[in-house]
Amino acid sequence: MTIIYALSGIALNHIVDWNPSYSISHEEVVWERDFSTPVAKAEVLEFLERYGEEKNYKKHYRPDSDHLKVFLKGGSVMLNVHSGHGYIEHLRKRPVFYEVNLLHYNPKRLWTWFSDIFCVALLFFAIGGLFMIKGKKGITGRGAWLTAIGVALPLAFLYLYM
Repeated sequence: MTIIYALSGIALNHIVDWNPSYSISHEEVVWERDFSTPVAKAEVLEFLERYGEEKNYKKHYRPDSDHLKVFLKGGSVMLNVHSGHGYIEHLRKRPVFYEVNLLHYNPKRLWTWFSDIFCVALLFFAIGGLFMIKGKKGITGRGAWLTAIGVALPLAFLYLYM
């Protein structure tokens, strides 16, 4: 459990830098066609066949007058209808990170209960750890300084960010 939350915590801390659950790749495509007439499913399938994506077709539509969007299993295609140029976007689940992020987001009620029990256990370990060592190395000696630092750092960051 600690590893799950540690990995997903690191991944989610850097969500602005990367997608922790999926790796995204793009492949350039060209479709030379007159897009002034509606595009039939059969035509889209024929186009996708050139790129080996015909079996992944879900549906297509025109989100605006300049583009054609094709939804695929595991990605999508976006085409500029004026130039015929576009790209296929492929989404692939990142091994390990996809699964730990799924658990971090509490996918079901049972997991929430399990996670809460784990968090309570961590609280017991953390509080119990404060009083395990007695004397000058414990909470009344060096441990007091370490505890003070452990409280002061998060408070300093809260002050900095608020």
